[in-house]
Amino acid sequence: MKWTYDWLQEYLDTDLTPEQIADELTRIGLEVEDLTTPTAPIAARIVECKPHENSDHLHVLMVDDGTGTLRQVVCGAPNARVGLVSALAVPGCVIDGHEITSGKLRGVMSDGMMCSGKELGINDDHSGIIELPDDTKIGAPVLDVKTVFDAGITPNRPDYLSVRGIARDLSASNAGKYIAPHDTEFKPIAGNRRAVIKTDKCATYKLIEISGVKIAPSSEKIASRLRAIGINPKNAAIDATNYICYDMAQPMHCFDADQIHGDIVVRMAKSGEKFTDLFGGEHELTDTDMVIADDMGILALAGVIGGARGSTTDDTKNIILESAYFDPVSVRKSAKRIGMSTDASYRYERGIDPTITGVAAMNAANIIMDACGGKITTAYSAGMDKLTDTKIEYTPKYFAQKTGADMDENIQRDILEKLGYTLEIVGKNWLVTPPSRRVDVQIPETIVADLLRIYGYEKLALAATHTIGDVEKKYNHELYLKRHLASCGLNECCSYAFGCSTTEQLLSDKPIVKIANPITTDMDTARNGLLGGLLETVSNNEKRGFADLNLFELGTVFDGDAPGMQHASLCIVRTGRTGPKHWQSRTRDVDIYDVKSDIVSMLNGQKYTISTDDVPRWAHPYRYGKIIQGKRTLAEFGELHPSIAKKLRIKTNVVVAIVDDINNMPQRRVGKNITPSEFQPITRDFAFIVDMDMPAEKLTGAAISADARITDVVVFDAFDLSEGKKSIAFTITIQPRENMSDSDLLKIQDAVIKSVENKCNAQIRDK
Repeated sequence: MKWTYDWLQEYLDTDLTPEQIADELTRIGLEVEDLTTPTAPIAARIVECKPHENSDHLHVLMVDDGTGTLRQVVCGAPNARVGLVSALAVPGCVIDGHEITSGKLRGVMSDGMMCSGKELGINDDHSGIIELPDDTKIGAPVLDVKTVFDAGITPNRPDYLSVRGIARDLSASNAGKYIAPHDTEFKPIAGNRRAVIKTDKCATYKLIEISGVKIAPSSEKIASRLRAIGINPKNAAIDATNYICYDMAQPMHCFDADQIHGDIVVRMAKSGEKFTDLFGGEHELTDTDMVIADDMGILALAGVIGGARGSTTDDTKNIILESAYFDPVSVRKSAKRIGMSTDASYRYERGIDPTITGVAAMNAANIIMDACGGKITTAYSAGMDKLTDTKIEYTPKYFAQKTGADMDENIQRDILEKLGYTLEIVGKNWLVTPPSRRVDVQIPETIVADLLRIYGYEKLALAATHTIGDVEKKYNHELYLKRHLASCGLNECCSYAFGCSTTEQLLSDKPIVKIANPITTDMDTARNGLLGGLLETVSNNEKRGFADLNLFELGTVFDGDAPGMQHASLCIVRTGRTGPKHWQSRTRDVDIYDVKSDIVSMLNGQKYTISTDDVPRWAHPYRYGKIIQGKRTLAEFGELHPSIAKKLRIKTNVVVAIVDDINNMPQRRVGKNITPSEFQPITRDFAFIVDMDMPAEKLTGAAISADARITDVVVFDAFDLSEGKKSIAFTITIQPRENMSDSDLLKIQDAVIKSVENKCNAQIRDK
């Protein structure tokens, strides 16, 4: 979005400089990406004019530019002569989109360029350099150059696509006082010669016919502003629609009334119907495209672009102005399908103010009649202005609940009213109606965001109030898990919430949630897991020589496309070696026990068992495990399947741990002090004979579940026996809470033996 400083001042009474305005806009949420004040061409008198020695049409001029030092300029204009006052573009000026620089022409240095009227944008004369009056002040600017703002617009703020909307926000932040425009109200004229027939996807359509016009150039004010923001002025009729588009964010279109046959019809196109746009491009339409038509066929693709037939020319005598509200989804689908984005579609698809179609039409009509004459002979309105029915229940305390800081309710009310909100206050409860231009405001959180950005994040001193205390005391499970994993040497990774359907099919059998308009072809789903994004990160880092990674991501994954079908998940990925090479110690490749350790460390000492059943697609079939409590799976860990690693172009070994739902993980124990036991721990060793395929984890799980006083189990020996058997030995640690006799210890030992033998089909080894 571009606009000029003087344009903004038409709606904002301010003493701030353009630089200060840019800083204030960036502070309140509209990032100004560029602020430029072009160098203006200046008046200069030709003092000397000689033929160029290496050209039969160029001249070498010495010009007086008012600095006291003559400037040498090479010029090819036939009317260049001594004594002529013309326009000089010095180095740094931008003419026709090109920056003027010093350089040699046919071997002679030229320090600038003499300009024609067309090059200056003043007229269409390109036969020679412009001739200014003899009494023009030498060195004075010959054009009123504009200071131009260029800001990036976020999709949720279509009101920023108008100069008026920007001025309103600045006035709310006390950067100036908003100057209300004197708009002319739209009033239908009885006895219309034309009618408008419309579809439901066009909420309202305003038509104004101006008869007896004589097409003329726009006023210098409008032409210079359009030129400054990169729009080449055409004539007053076309310029008026472009000007209102930026001034009010209401796209419009201008037809030659004499080329339109019958009534205006807003309808859906017929499948296969052809349409030629005003640039000569031909499009085959479908029944999802909304068009403007008359008895002879299509005049425009609604909300996107006008057609070749019916467009205004310098010979136009009668004009029809269109100002309408088109369905944003319909406009976006049409623009996307034909691959065309215009100023109009850019605004329609984001949502324009649905109440200004009539005012915008009258403003454009007045601009045209001021320049071209004529009078309004038809004013027709079809449909009704789409008034907003959004009413949001809000209370000033809600701000503190969401931000952790208090803001006085009088300040909140003042900011909201300056932004155009309407408040119905009943006690402590507010019923808030957003202004019609704020189509993005639907929930109370948006109100809080508006208050924050206008008041200023830097002004919110987080005082020690009861609210802050509650916020600080509230346990944040996600934050705790992130801090814990960071302490384990893992780095947090934040990736897009989109996934790639091809990768997701490789990794799991979860439902794939496709999105309608993907940003890129490899981001075509709402991700159903975090592993795909992390593996892409691993692949990209490996290509750049960073193979040793320790990453985790905690984020939302999607189970379907309905509201509420999502949950928070956690994924851990370790790759390469456990550390860099060092002379003091050797490193090793990471293995599945590293990521298993990461998961176990989050269990806060809770008991668990291991299962190797139901191996998922992503995991190596013989290097995988699940951490289970009862019938509930807490997490899974394993090595990435070699075939998947190959398809994703990963050569480094990768081990993975996944907590599908972080709510299954135990929360941190808070508020409970555990007094250390005064008794020494006791250890006992056991050895069992089991089947070769019996995992040691199952034995240790059975042992630790035998008695609550067993606090730890560690395997210290394992070796193969004959006939498909193996021996596993482990040590248990018993933490007494009271005096224990030998018989008490024997009961614990017997409980361990019984538990392991029954649950693991094991036999105690007696020698």
